[in-house]
Amino acid sequence: MTRSSKPVREHILDFNDDFERTLRRRRNQQESNPPSPEPDLEEQVLEEEEDPTAQVGGEEQGMAMDNRTLKELSASGLDNAAPLCIQYPMAAQGKTEEFELKSSLLHHIPKFHGLSMEDPTKHLKEFEVVCSSMTPVNVDGSILKMKAFPFSLMDKAKDWLYELAPGTVTSWESMKRAFLEKFFPTSRIILLRKKISGIQQDEGESFPTYYERFKSLVASCPHHQMKEELLLQYFYEGLLPLERQMLDASAGGALVDKTPMAAKILIANRALNAQQYEGVGQRGPPRQQVHEVSSTSNIQTQLANLTSIVSQMAEGMKMQGPMVCGVCSIQGHASEKCPQLIENGGWESANAIGFQSQNQPRHDPYSNTYNPG
Repeated sequence: MTRSSKPVREHILDFNDDFERTLRRRRNQQESNPPSPEPDLEEQVLEEEEDPTAQVGGEEQGMAMDNRTLKELSASGLDNAAPLCIQYPMAAQGKTEEFELKSSLLHHIPKFHGLSMEDPTKHLKEFEVVCSSMTPVNVDGSILKMKAFPFSLMDKAKDWLYELAPGTVTSWESMKRAFLEKFFPTSRIILLRKKISGIQQDEGESFPTYYERFKSLVASCPHHQMKEELLLQYFYEGLLPLERQMLDASAGGALVDKTPMAAKILIANRALNAQQYEGVGQRGPPRQQVHEVSSTSNIQTQLANLTSIVSQMAEGMKMQGPMVCGVCSIQGHASEKCPQLIENGGWESANAIGFQSQNQPRHDPYSNTYNPG
């Protein structure tokens, strides 16, 4: 027998004759005594649910830490209020972001209420002028403006600031952009653009007045997005024909031959010079012409008064009614037809007793008779 066949022989000697019976017996033992498995997550959850003592103890511990009443818990909603929309950036190098707003600064800050007649661009300009002139040397100017700007808003404008989403404002530029988007909408920009492009000099309006009105209109819409040459063209086209000719003469031929910068300087100088000497050398109408005008005015006044008097007299005659007798003062008949006069013998007898009437008819034969009595 070789060496390699020895291990096989040992296994053959150990072979069990009743292999199937042994295997069946072991299976029965495993089924009767199953191995205890490791508890999984679901079993742990069930065990926790079956043991509520631990949960109750944890809740009691949390309630013991918060001893506030239901009333206090209901009134503590402000603790969870959303933060302000402003997030201050880092201060510039060499500047500090820790400072206190002085009462003098807050007193001089302009106020904006959010009304339609207010100018938001003018408010921003005035606000920046005040803050720039009162900013300490070691303080970041942008952060100071961001902290002071809420104090310049009132009523409707302040409500708008509080309603912004948190983190909307992160710089002074974003603050200005959000403010103008709210109170200077696109419709207002379009309206101002139309006014700038269609500006016209009124009859009797001087050149300096027209120039100042044009500058104010352009300044009221700083983001009009119009080029300088286009603005100069609108200004030139709106001039009266005579003013346009005078401006061309000042330019030495035509204003369009100048560069935009030269044309702008020429217009500003002409307006300044006209403003300095406005009204000088203007003469009123001659004295004779003034006298004629006053005489004509007096005649017209007299005619108007006379017409009024005649009208009043006509109205009075209409209201008098029937004619009144001058002899008996009875209405309904004329003086020459008065019964008393006829009974007494006519006008001769009446004159004899003192009834002289002014309404004596012209055909009276006794009117020219000499009466010695």
